[in-house]
Amino acid sequence: MKTIVHNFLNLFFPDLCVVCNNRLTEGEQHICTDCLLLLPKTNFHLQADNRLEQFFAGRIPFRHVAAYAYFVKGGSIQSIIHELKYKRNPRIAYFIGELCGENMKGSQFIADIDLLVPVPLHPKREKDRGYNQSLEICKGISSVTGVSIDNRTLIRKVNNRSQTKNARFDRWKNVEDIFDLTNNEAFAGKHVLLVDDVITTGSTLESCAKEILKCEGTEISIYSVGTAG
Repeated sequence: MKTIVHNFLNLFFPDLCVVCNNRLTEGEQHICTDCLLLLPKTNFHLQADNRLEQFFAGRIPFRHVAAYAYFVKGGSIQSIIHELKYKRNPRIAYFIGELCGENMKGSQFIADIDLLVPVPLHPKREKDRGYNQSLEICKGISSVTGVSIDNRTLIRKVNNRSQTKNARFDRWKNVEDIFDLTNNEAFAGKHVLLVDDVITTGSTLESCAKEILKCEGTEISIYSVGTAG
């Protein structure tokens, strides 16, 4: 019945690709096959000492850092990130998480990860948006890899202003000491994969990682959907 209703509605309100805006065909979800094939994947999860690992070197102790694809102004990943952050579409976040999970599955990057931890939103901002896009991405990754999610231990205690227009130093000051742990033992002895939608200056992820690393014996890896090209 749902399929019949969906097909009927699709005649008048067709599902469109979030990247190229063309009509999706049967079996396609959110992104058409052509655009999926053209996503600018980094394959950083297969590369030791990749560009992102060099970027974070000396800032925090980490095991691995990777991103699914390059974020280029006006490019496909920018369209996807805009859709999942600003257009109240958690389904695209989950879907892109599934793509990330499929991409990492079977690699050493994900092999010994104990927990997926999304970068948290402040409760007020999450209520306004209706969801945390990083958590939805984690749900997609978890559905493919089977790795559990912890979205309760790392919290954002300060509702800081948006980072969008901040310079690099201002971005760091804007996220300094805004995260906290509800349980200092929750991550002890575990290898945590910290997940966000996009890496720009890395200041938010760095601040999160410093809190997580307060747990004894914890190791951190970092993953995002997009990173600057």
